[in-house]
Amino acid sequence: MFNEAHTETNSIQHYSSGFSTLGASGINAAELNSAISKAQEKLLSFQDSAGYWVFELEADCTIPSEYILMMHYLDDINLPLQAKIANYLRSRQSEDGSYPFYTGGPGDISGSVKVYFALKLAGDSIDAPHMVKLREFILSQGGAAKANVFTRIALAIFKQLPWRGVPYIPVEIMLLPKWFPFHLDKVSYWSRTVMVPLFILCTLKATAKNPTNTNVLEIFVTHPDEEQHYFPERTLLNKIFLGLDFLGRVTEPLIPEKARNLAIEKARDWFVERLNGEDGLGGIFPAMVAAYQSMLLIGFSEDDDHVVTCRKAIDKLLVINEDDAYCQPCLSPVWDTALAALAIQEVDKTANTQSLTRAYDWLKSVQLSDEPGDWRISKPDLAGGGWAFQFANPHYPDVDDTAVVAFAMAESNLPNLEESIHRATRWIVGMQSKNGGYGAFDVDNTYYYLNEIPFADHGALLDPPSSDVSARCAMLMARVAKNHPDYLPALERTISYLRTEQEADGSWFGRWGTNYIYGTWSSLMGLEQTPVPKSDPMYTKAVAWLKSVQREDGGWGEDNYSYHDASFAGKYHFSTSFHTAWALLGLMAAGEANSPEVKAGIEFILRKQQSNGVWDDPCFTAPGFPKVFYLKYHGYDKFFPLWALARYRNELNKS
Repeated sequence: MFNEAHTETNSIQHYSSGFSTLGASGINAAELNSAISKAQEKLLSFQDSAGYWVFELEADCTIPSEYILMMHYLDDINLPLQAKIANYLRSRQSEDGSYPFYTGGPGDISGSVKVYFALKLAGDSIDAPHMVKLREFILSQGGAAKANVFTRIALAIFKQLPWRGVPYIPVEIMLLPKWFPFHLDKVSYWSRTVMVPLFILCTLKATAKNPTNTNVLEIFVTHPDEEQHYFPERTLLNKIFLGLDFLGRVTEPLIPEKARNLAIEKARDWFVERLNGEDGLGGIFPAMVAAYQSMLLIGFSEDDDHVVTCRKAIDKLLVINEDDAYCQPCLSPVWDTALAALAIQEVDKTANTQSLTRAYDWLKSVQLSDEPGDWRISKPDLAGGGWAFQFANPHYPDVDDTAVVAFAMAESNLPNLEESIHRATRWIVGMQSKNGGYGAFDVDNTYYYLNEIPFADHGALLDPPSSDVSARCAMLMARVAKNHPDYLPALERTISYLRTEQEADGSWFGRWGTNYIYGTWSSLMGLEQTPVPKSDPMYTKAVAWLKSVQREDGGWGEDNYSYHDASFAGKYHFSTSFHTAWALLGLMAAGEANSPEVKAGIEFILRKQQSNGVWDDPCFTAPGFPKVFYLKYHGYDKFFPLWALARYRNELNKS
């Protein structure tokens, strides 16, 4: 690896003779060269010998808290690991005692309740200062009864509140016909994989072993048995669903035992088919844990192969350090590899051939083809060709990942990639929704009325089209359509979709990255590949907006609170390297490489680079689900700033 990195770093020097334009820009050519060299060398050092990159993916404190709860549910407690997770949780507490969903965010009662319970299970005294502050915050928000549905399900399993405090989600849902208003096919992939094993847990009223007999009654304002407001009414439709919820509970005793057993069998078969080996159900922690607990509840033995493998999948998500530990929500190798590859091929495609070839060979090895997949329910005749987000998740290829991987392959100019590129592009074209846009995993997953059911208080039940995913699909289709015009009709529909989705101020909403800066970068990068002229209002309005939200230090930053209040779009109390890189890449895609705003942004990135060649942004970079679940991609401050610096150098060399 050292020899390869050394060779590729030295290769950067051949650009220095063409840097006369950099002098005119005011950017020191040697400094820029050095920054690119150091960042590239560090990024290359992270590449696995198999060819992929994978960086840590950190969520809020609910996931590691749930790991502790899982251990106590089973009475399978790893005390040293529990102590390390508890250390991690204590270190993330906010000044007011609460736990937010992202760094620097407002305290959230649901996450705070789970952390309190986890720390108490781990042995923390309720009189410890951090527990007192946390409890006071929870009580100030109305107590644990005000937590969200997922938190209340966990509390019910530990007998901390009655089962009437959670939604009625009977396993008989598995028997509903497709035409019924609620059906598994109508919700997102992540909802499906979590809900099916939860149907079993909730129907059979699973009970945690809880060997320490720990309770958290002190964080309820009203005794759980007396609480009357577990489901506040929001809208008329929500009231109707609450009425159906009540009706279901009343009539549950009338359900024939034969029907219940059949439904449990269908639920079991559904998630066992999708267990996905050591990569886990859906590749996501909540689904894995629910499946693990469900299997044990319905009679699987602890040494059953499915149970053992499921636990291995869960434990593969752990990040264990010397003093602390946490559990990742999932793994992101395909996404990380595609973006890292785009960054290093922006630096030098030729000199980085060895690294890129290994990356694309690995990506080719995990491209999906004719495997079963839930997406086939709506597209049964569409040939496969996508990529999952994780190492393996064949039932759920990711449209976004597929577009980025195939585009990166097309941009690399490396041989033996055409078949992969076109299989992916044909699959992308086939996954287009009726409005021309693209969801992340499903087609036309827009049954918005389902967000009113009691279970959906998180507001993330669906997977509708979004601008950022659609823009990357446009980016791929336009790139490949230059030699294959049969992709143009789908591309034109996507361009029209992006035009309708642009905000009045010129930005685009970012579903999978924070937020309007991410959405605007995504859209401009996509549009750059299309025939749309850069004089088009889509470009000019977006450029004006990006420039208007640039900070005084030359960088850009955006608070995740913009998902709660759009007036925070493009605003933050400090600049970050990844937001700045997104803004710069967007501006350069729009033809603004020589603008003073781009120069100032490049200077910011150069100032903030660390001696080891990378950057260190403390904040979370993306939503898993806006308003309720956020992520920190640990790779974003390693490849996006490098990508921006290299593109800047290359753009000025064209002048």
